[in-house]
Amino acid sequence: MTTAMLPHHSLDGRADAPLLVLGPSLGTSMTVWDPYVANFAQHFRVLRYDLPGHGGTPSAPLAGPQDGSGAGRTTVADLASHVLDLVDHHGAERFHYIGISLGGVLGACLASRHPQRVASLALVCSSAHFGPPEPWQERAALVRREGTAALIKAMPDRWFAHAGTADTSFGKDLLRSLAAAESHGYAACCDALATCDLRASLAGITAPTLVVGGSHDTATPLHHARELAEGIPGATLRTVAAGHLAVEDPEALSRVLNSHLHTAGTNSTPA
Repeated sequence: MTTAMLPHHSLDGRADAPLLVLGPSLGTSMTVWDPYVANFAQHFRVLRYDLPGHGGTPSAPLAGPQDGSGAGRTTVADLASHVLDLVDHHGAERFHYIGISLGGVLGACLASRHPQRVASLALVCSSAHFGPPEPWQERAALVRREGTAALIKAMPDRWFAHAGTADTSFGKDLLRSLAAAESHGYAACCDALATCDLRASLAGITAPTLVVGGSHDTATPLHHARELAEGIPGATLRTVAAGHLAVEDPEALSRVLNSHLHTAGTNSTPA
């Protein structure tokens, strides 16, 4: 596995600052982090990436051909390894990680498998287990047949706490990212979520961890956040008044994330 898997990424901030990796959710691109980058870049070298088939990252290198016969082959561990390849490509040994939903579980996977690499972890509207596999398999099959356009009508209710968020400029940008996602890459990420179950691995996470739940999140309701916080030793749980993408109150999310990063050590040794 090589960095060709995640070729579309960006770096902001001083080259000698500690590395902070920001992971996006399923169906979005690295632009989901646009409201936060300038703030984080004051203290960190901020690395954002696009998932396979999302934003500027192609889906073609994923396991299996794009005709759908590779269905079910992609796992969370596969996707997490591509993120680690990207970090290695930029020469970092240790890094801080924040991720939303699927982006979060990739960080949890890295923190459990490579505890010496992850300096701190923040999981936003994420989960160790995203429910039974059938709904994810059905969504993957739908997208393989009809593309992500088939999801546009239903997604605002899943992503946002308020219907009006979809009509804001940022909400429209997020929905455009979904519409532009390649069907093979999006479906492969659904395959990964279908088989995701990190519950038995949470106890192995040693990085200082913040879990953020959205009080209006219907995709991963608060009991998912509680399960993460209870399973990860020493984890802190915070709640923000937001839906699944936590976009409704970026100032509140910034406060809890900044506090976590400060506590974890913004002055950690640069990688």
